[in-house]
Amino acid sequence: MDSKIINKTSVLFVCLGNICRSPAAESIFNKVLNERGLQDEFVVDSCAIGPWHVGQRADRRMIKQGEKRGYAFKHIVRQVSPEDFARFDYIIGMDSENMKALRAMGRKHEDKLHCIAEYFQSYDYDCVPDPYYGNTEDFDLALDLLEDAIDGLLKCIAKNDN
Repeated sequence: MDSKIINKTSVLFVCLGNICRSPAAESIFNKVLNERGLQDEFVVDSCAIGPWHVGQRADRRMIKQGEKRGYAFKHIVRQVSPEDFARFDYIIGMDSENMKALRAMGRKHEDKLHCIAEYFQSYDYDCVPDPYYGNTEDFDLALDLLEDAIDGLLKCIAKNDN
């Protein structure tokens, strides 16, 4: 039996450690859903490729920059699991390395795998750069890119549902 959530669109954001980009994407997506009254139509989560930070919260620098924009970070880090490939409609990787790892794990679910850059509307980047080793500006850039991509992703989902 497929464990997909019935009658809800499910979106999973994935990055290397699930402490910067993917929890930010999850937070942004949830805020936008709430603002548009769509929160009951979606299931949203995020996870890591690797196990390094499982059980931890998001990076404090991402939380700080995100909270300045009104985002709530409630997520606890988890690693991607085989069940995720059956459960989620959209599995969104943050960069080409994430996508490579996701493709290796979820070969039968290639149609669900997307790079966040597919949804950029106003930026000419091929990924959301990992801000972990960067400064405040790098975290702000990641948030800017994610905000743009989340809007593009929602437009794509709306078009696909019609």
